[in-house]
Amino acid sequence: MPYKEKEIEKLYFSIGEVASMFNVNTSHIRFWSKEFDVIRPATNKKGNRMYTQSDIENFKKIYHLVKEKGFTLKGAKTELKDNKLSKLRQEEVMTVQGVELADNPLELPLFTSANSYQDSFVDKIALKNSLSKIKSSLLDMQRELSLMEA
Repeated sequence: MPYKEKEIEKLYFSIGEVASMFNVNTSHIRFWSKEFDVIRPATNKKGNRMYTQSDIENFKKIYHLVKEKGFTLKGAKTELKDNKLSKLRQEEVMTVQGVELADNPLELPLFTSANSYQDSFVDKIALKNSLSKIKSSLLDMQRELSLMEA
């Protein structure tokens, strides 16, 4: 069987390499790094910024929003934040005090509020409080049953 070399993936990219990927000046990359919190370049001993693959992916999103769709920087920040929140809502496993809500037999529409992240957070607190009350009620009933058996 012939030997096949594995392709080497770069872990870090210099600011010049990133700038050439997007055909922009290095000042754009530097500015976007300061403006957008999702981009966190590492620095080497000389102080040069080194960007990871996830930073490159975030640059792709920013470039698409700002240069191709015509978003303002503020609009792009809002869009990235909204996308991140919606992704978190989709991916998170809804667990409260060890009870998986995905196994909820009542099939309640949980956290469907599209108003804002704040509303979702308030809904989670209310749900947690409700589950806590249910848990304490169940524990009380368990105590009563154990007293009746004795």
